[in-house]
Amino acid sequence: MSIPAESPSSDRGADADVVIVGCGPVGLTLALLLAHRGWRVAVLERYAEQYPFPRVVTIDGETSRNFAAAGIGDQLHDLGEPMGVYEFRNAAGEVLLSFDAPYRPGHQGWPKAAVMHQPSYEAALRTHAETLPNLRMLYGHEVEDLTDHGDHVEVRASGPALADGRITGTWLVGCDGANSLVRERIGAQVDDFGFSQDWLLCDVVFHEPREFHPTDVQICDPARPTTIVASGRGHRRWEFMLLPGETVEEFSTEEALWRLLEPHGVSPENAKLTRNIVYTFAAAMTDRWRSGRMLLAGDSAHLMPPFAGQGMCSGVRDAASLAWRLDLVLRGRAAERLLDGYPAERAKQVRRTTDASIEMGKLVSELDPAKAAARDEYLIAARSEQDQPEAAPPSFALEDGFLRRSLGRTIAAPAGQLMPQGQVARGDRRGLFDDVVGRGFVLLSSLDPGEELDEESRAFLDDLGAHLVRVLPFGSGPKHAGPNEVVDVGNTYLPYLAESRQVAVLVRPDFYVFGGARDRADLTRLVRELRAQITGSPSLQRRPLAARRDPRH
Repeated sequence: MSIPAESPSSDRGADADVVIVGCGPVGLTLALLLAHRGWRVAVLERYAEQYPFPRVVTIDGETSRNFAAAGIGDQLHDLGEPMGVYEFRNAAGEVLLSFDAPYRPGHQGWPKAAVMHQPSYEAALRTHAETLPNLRMLYGHEVEDLTDHGDHVEVRASGPALADGRITGTWLVGCDGANSLVRERIGAQVDDFGFSQDWLLCDVVFHEPREFHPTDVQICDPARPTTIVASGRGHRRWEFMLLPGETVEEFSTEEALWRLLEPHGVSPENAKLTRNIVYTFAAAMTDRWRSGRMLLAGDSAHLMPPFAGQGMCSGVRDAASLAWRLDLVLRGRAAERLLDGYPAERAKQVRRTTDASIEMGKLVSELDPAKAAARDEYLIAARSEQDQPEAAPPSFALEDGFLRRSLGRTIAAPAGQLMPQGQVARGDRRGLFDDVVGRGFVLLSSLDPGEELDEESRAFLDDLGAHLVRVLPFGSGPKHAGPNEVVDVGNTYLPYLAESRQVAVLVRPDFYVFGGARDRADLTRLVRELRAQITGSPSLQRRPLAARRDPRH
């Protein structure tokens, strides 16, 4: 790992290059991604102890890929559990929709969907964070005030490790949840999308192991919409929608909870109720994600219903999108305006994901018996005409932000697509692309990009720490692959390039495609456009590095 001895923040006397408020999965991921790039990071968390109960219960392949980039890739297979079959059923028990989620590598090299025991994942992230000397974890520190001084942010906080009650950072990111103080100080307003419901959540652990078929089920019963899902490590969750006129007080006793659980074969004799809470599902987004040197990510910027399992996943995407931007700005390789594209880029993708979650929620929570019957009839008829699909969380391409544009305006595929990850080999090593090649900017081509590019373009990419990779077809000998070549043993990359009608793609550090090159001549233009968007000029601007990233990332 490279830890900067002198950086712009050090020159100004800031205590950290980036201060992060909030230590959930989003704040942890952002902190680790920045720390692995060599930056001094401080994380302030108001609670001294980790929250012990699961909140998020599913994880998608993209989020697993980002967790691997954060440093816990070798633990993910042990942490995750198979999701299995996911069904939507009506009140009569008839299957309306059915999805299968096999526990095998998908588009991102990790299972498309897996059961997540959130406390276990967070513990793994926290444990890894403690191994990084440039990452300071401040548990039990409550932020009380923030001041943006123009060249740094001052944080006033109470806690045992801050003798004078303050800490400063060159940049500050609020990952402090739905009641975000950072969002309040930014002056952002929350836009409510008009879809909120109260649900009773019951977490249960059975006295003896029990298998459930299907693993997860949405009971679309207008008399009481109900969700039943696995939540990892032997935990199982029931969620019951509160009906109009019902109050929290009616469900405040254990007797009331057991009455709801009893029809599902759950009782005090065979299970322990570990948690129960009534909480409100909401769909909302802030109108501002940045003000000066303060930014937002995760629930502090957006909330979505849980029906698509994408709330935390969207927050982790925020962290991945923000980490490489902050890295370039801190290194002096990009002006602060690079951060201006972050809100628009993330807001559009988050809004589409939220809309998908809302539509799924409306499907589950229909209370009108006549409309529910019409829904059932339509879905049962449609299901009989198609095969059972595999489960895949909603995935949307980027529509704005840091992407190549045709004629300076139009974003054309493959720009904005999430780049697949497959197995590759080089020498004696075989594994996922990220592990064999490394992380960061990647120029991947069926040609030799080093030979095709001019000296200035090669120097610029080298300055970024980008990986230039030529993909050799499956069947080529890995031992004969050069230092900038890999064999496409999973037959992933060459078919992708062929289907995209590109000879090369330039991939961002968060695994989204910046843009593609149609031919040799277009390859140089692709790099020049990347350079123009980063530096503001198509000509290479060389400045002394403030810090270099860990070469492994």
